[in-house]
Amino acid sequence: MSLIKSISGIRGTIGGPAGDGLSPLDVVKFTAAFATFLQRQQPEKRLTLVVGRDARLSGAMVDRLVVGTLMGMGIDVIETGLSTTPTTEMTVIDKKADGGVIITASHNPKHWNALKLLNARGEFIDAAEGNEVLRLADSDEVIFAEVDRLGTVTEDLETIDAHIRRVLELPLVDKSAIEKAGFKVAVDAVNSTGGIAIPRLLRALGVKDVVELNCEPTGMFAHNPEPLPQNLTEIASVVPQQKCDLGIVVDPDVDRLALVCETGEMFGEEYTLVTVAEYVLQHTPGNTVSNMSSTRALRDVTERMGYKYAASAVGEVNVTTMMKEVNAVIGGEGNGGVIYPALHYGRDALVGVALFLTNMAKRGLKASELRATYPEYVISKNRKDLTPDMDVDNILRLMAEKYKDEKVSTIDGVKIDFADSWAHLRKSNTEPIIRIYCEAHTSAEADALAKKIIADIEGLL
Repeated sequence: MSLIKSISGIRGTIGGPAGDGLSPLDVVKFTAAFATFLQRQQPEKRLTLVVGRDARLSGAMVDRLVVGTLMGMGIDVIETGLSTTPTTEMTVIDKKADGGVIITASHNPKHWNALKLLNARGEFIDAAEGNEVLRLADSDEVIFAEVDRLGTVTEDLETIDAHIRRVLELPLVDKSAIEKAGFKVAVDAVNSTGGIAIPRLLRALGVKDVVELNCEPTGMFAHNPEPLPQNLTEIASVVPQQKCDLGIVVDPDVDRLALVCETGEMFGEEYTLVTVAEYVLQHTPGNTVSNMSSTRALRDVTERMGYKYAASAVGEVNVTTMMKEVNAVIGGEGNGGVIYPALHYGRDALVGVALFLTNMAKRGLKASELRATYPEYVISKNRKDLTPDMDVDNILRLMAEKYKDEKVSTIDGVKIDFADSWAHLRKSNTEPIIRIYCEAHTSAEADALAKKIIADIEGLL
């Protein structure tokens, strides 16, 4: 069992003894600490927070603990029920709430859950704020409300529809073009809330023929919920069999978007952002941002169009912070996370779908033809499981030293830039592993580089 406290929230496995995993005691402790943190920022105000969750099996249990704890802290709650991460973020903005809690472990398996914490802008709290929440959780400074000051609960189960309306209102989303194209689209929502949001969005966009796979939000994930090619064999088969123009895959909380070409081949999770960014840049002058583990293709496309690209540390809050610094009009992460500030600063598969389909419709290209227009890179994504005796910081330091003659960045782990490839090694925010990402122009070159880097690490161990 595991409990991980990081910039990505409080994440852990469900079940087992107290103190081992994300127990009900931990949920109450961290929720109360977050409430205390927010109350100290506005001590004279009665706060309102938005709470939403994905469909995983422990979601209802954790939701009740979170809502009850917030009430016990004297905070009013807008309960959205089954929702998505970007929808919850949008609801914080639309309701002018003081923050929010998203109950989701994103791409982790079904026995995981997590608390993701939002500020009043509907954005994830930053590292310094997160550290203060962690400090408060281990302190005796949390004070619950007197009985006549307990919080209230208001249900709003229409937030996904409100989110969809906001997407359709965007100037770069062209419903008429999508409807005219007559697309047939398959959706795999891995039995979570994407099964509610994505088919509903597609029909609102004018897509009349939607093939639904694993769209019932039961929380019994039909396959590994991380949207990687090895987990998407069903939709890769269904798309060409059913003569679909596109396959859409989202993770359980619907902030990551992976696409399948009409041939059944993966469009490439890394290229979701590249494609959407090119379309946005064609209509909106500005810069782009992705994280250090994302493909160079975004840099190439951005610079080709005469704008500037910047790379941030991994983590959505790091990407959004840099986007604001460089005035980026589009950004995100290579895991299929599209951040479009014209809507909000959060990874959002719904806006990604709408912009991608608009681009595809306007260009009159098949998905495979559109993919062929971009620079070809392949990322080999690997991992090294950690054990308690591993000194990860020392391993990364030694790797930086080993490759000191190359262009090395230690902003986030160790990134080694070679002339035609790169390798990025970093300790995961969400799992007890070292992530090892390597990119080159071909799969063979990327895999060869990854094997070399892994061998280097094992040599150090």
